Amino acid sequence: MSLKVNLLGVEFENPLLPASGPSVGSLHSLVFFNQSKVGGIVTKTISIEGADVKKPCIVAGKHTVYNTELWSEKPLEEWTDKILPELKKDLNKPLIVCAGYTSDDFKKSIPHLDKFADFFEVSTHYGKDSLHDLVSTICSLTDKPVFIKLSPHVTDFIDFIDVAIKAGASGVVAVNSVGPGVCIDLGKRSVTIGTEEGHSWISGPAIKPIALQRVMTIRKHYPDLPLIACGGVASARDVLEFILAGADLVQMLSSALINGRQVYNHIVEDLPELMAKHNIESIASLRKTPLSLEVKGKGGYPVVDKDKCVLCHKCTNICPEMAMRQETYIVNDSDKCIRCGLCESRCPTGAISGVI
Repeated sequence: MSLKVNLLGVEFENPLLPASGPSVGSLHSLVFFNQSKVGGIVTKTISIEGADVKKPCIVAGKHTVYNTELWSEKPLEEWTDKILPELKKDLNKPLIVCAGYTSDDFKKSIPHLDKFADFFEVSTHYGKDSLHDLVSTICSLTDKPVFIKLSPHVTDFIDFIDVAIKAGASGVVAVNSVGPGVCIDLGKRSVTIGTEEGHSWISGPAIKPIALQRVMTIRKHYPDLPLIACGGVASARDVLEFILAGADLVQMLSSALINGRQVYNHIVEDLPELMAKHNIESIASLRKTPLSLEVKGKGGYPVVDKDKCVLCHKCTNICPEMAMRQETYIVNDSDKCIRCGLCESRCPTGAISGVI
């Protein structure tokens, strides 16, 4: 069983990487990832000047992170004179350097960053009108592969990617955070964090379905385009789902902000067992497996396995038609049941079958 990924001639030990953001904005954080089990490293977005970020800037719930972060708070010189040279001394993984934002910025930054990068990831501020000039500028400054990070707010994202590819981009990272949103502190009668307009940006497991749809759609239109997934990853299962949807590599950040950095190693450790369970020989073979768009659930009435049922009553509590009830054990009232599948999807012991 192999977790290895070869992308544009660069080998990654496994498909999981940190995403650009607050967890990869300092030397000690990057050293942590170099010593961890992730397959590669991504830096925080580096620009000419360090960002002036109003604090507080990050809060989280169980499934969502809100942030008002900008790019790196450290200037270009600190990255090129201290952070990246120190990291490079013992670097044992591929390094994706994230850079922003304008053509003028790139003319100054890319020549200094180029010797450290295996790939570049470019934040573009998502304007398609200036995208061609921006991408062509950075591609003229480096022979390293350039990946464009896609915002979920770009609705015509296939056209957006077309422009980037024609300008010289090698691949895409999909997707960035969602928003704007609002996070409110009821006690203080104010936003918890926010811009002057009260806005913040949303990431974490809650946005996974949006990211999956983007990855799946991009892969359908571009069968061979190098594609890195990002958005909502929290488990080994999420990683494999993104690979099946069409990703070559998978980035994660917000779930570690919610649950701690140990989640990276746990996911990598969990991958072989989950792959064996689902008869997946390698990450490369899963990537080549077509994702069927045919719904294969039975669509029948729920069947309850009495040996697995622990009478937790989750199904009876959530059934939209109150069709699940307890007699001696849990039974389904077929006169009420609409065969939606909710009970099966939420059963914690896998005691319900027959619908999905």
